[in-house]
Amino acid sequence: MKVYHGSYAKIDIIDLEKCEIGKDFGRGFYVTKIREQAEFWAERKGFSHKTTGFVTEFDFNENAFQYFRLKVLQFDSYHEGWLDFVAMNRNPKAEQPTHDYDIVEGPVADDKIATRISDYLSGKLLKRDFLDELKFVRETHQICFCTARSLQMLDHVENSKDISSEIAKIGESLVAKLMIDNEMDELQATDLFYNSKFFSRLADENTKLYKKSWQEIYEMLKREITAL
Repeated sequence: MKVYHGSYAKIDIIDLEKCEIGKDFGRGFYVTKIREQAEFWAERKGFSHKTTGFVTEFDFNENAFQYFRLKVLQFDSYHEGWLDFVAMNRNPKAEQPTHDYDIVEGPVADDKIATRISDYLSGKLLKRDFLDELKFVRETHQICFCTARSLQMLDHVENSKDISSEIAKIGESLVAKLMIDNEMDELQATDLFYNSKFFSRLADENTKLYKKSWQEIYEMLKREITAL
């Protein structure tokens, strides 16, 4: 699936630490399958930063929705479950992070809806009245990638022959080795690898680390883990 991210500049490297909290589905990197929606945000963000804005295009591997290693939540429309989840994430009094999902998909709370959510949280608007209003909202769409592990399902379009497949192969070997050396289960080893600072360097094509053997890469990863 082609998905798009609208911002004031092109996105080359995704850094989840720079993502804001208090968004619809929590902190994460957001994309949409609706290009016009991304173009709107690119124009809006660009205006605030005095740029023309930019839409970065990605390929999203939809197998992520069934991938057993990823915890996924999907909303197919505006409804009570969606409202409760968004209200939880947008509540300034809520502890962060508010959930442990890797990927969340569903409709967008635009400016008008966000304002009404504030009214709902403050008790000025009843849930049943808000849900009635949502029946007349136009279609929107967003996918939030909440974890470093989930970002492996997202590739820049211009890098269709990119390094993701190479990194996936390397990752399988590293995870297997971590399991043996540290007596971890597969989930623990996977989390350790994909959440490491070294993984961010490996995923950066400019470092050329992916061209090294997995054994060399493992030794570099091990030094980072040992230093923790």
